Amino acid sequence: MVILEARQISKYFRLERGIFLQETGLVKALDSLSFTLEEFETLGIVGESGSGKTTLAKIILQLIPATSGQVIYNTEKISDFRKDVQIIFQNPFNSLNPKMRVGDIIAEPLIIHKIVERGMIAGRVKELLGMVGLDESILNRRPIEFSGGQRQRICIARALASQPRILVLDEPVSSLDLTIQSEMLDLFQRLKQKFHLTYIFISHNLAIIKYLADRVLVMREGKVVEQGSKDEIFNSPVNSYTKLLLEAASGK
Repeated sequence: MVILEARQISKYFRLERGIFLQETGLVKALDSLSFTLEEFETLGIVGESGSGKTTLAKIILQLIPATSGQVIYNTEKISDFRKDVQIIFQNPFNSLNPKMRVGDIIAEPLIIHKIVERGMIAGRVKELLGMVGLDESILNRRPIEFSGGQRQRICIARALASQPRILVLDEPVSSLDLTIQSEMLDLFQRLKQKFHLTYIFISHNLAIIKYLADRVLVMREGKVVEQGSKDEIFNSPVNSYTKLLLEAASGK
């Protein structure tokens, strides 16, 4: 079942200069981009820096508007957008309020979306921490006291608190060292199965996309140059740019 459809998404950014911010041109970040997202699948979006991956994520999350086109959600599955669609950003250091304690960070979406009754919030927070591999002893500590991997686990617990249907993961492990990356990827796999999640996983790392994705979109200069199943993209690519990416990743 299709849970999300992007139809002819384009995004232009104005170029301005001078004290009066005169427009000098437009940058085309996305150009007539279309795809569908099936419920429970992991859609991998791959491309070099500047290909438009993060701009697309922001439009999907309604953080910025598209210049033209639209993102259509299956309203039977996505009834409350702010609750049902969550994101894990690349940099966990900038994703958490440094003044808040961990327990309050994770409890916040439970309170806002009225996920559980007030008397059950503390217990649910502890459950969520356990699910991402953290101990309840950290509840009264602040984000600055943790490593990058631990902070990212806190971000994941916070996202899961709202019981989302779609989780957008924008380069969520790229700022972590390789050992922690492997642990986090395994965690994402376990959580996907446990919570029946649908993922949009954005990365420039083809190995990660190959490990996690069911289907793959290859982006270049704001366009989808190829899309297909993981096996089709990695074993029988058609587009010359996709072939170049695969060759570069393999060191050929």
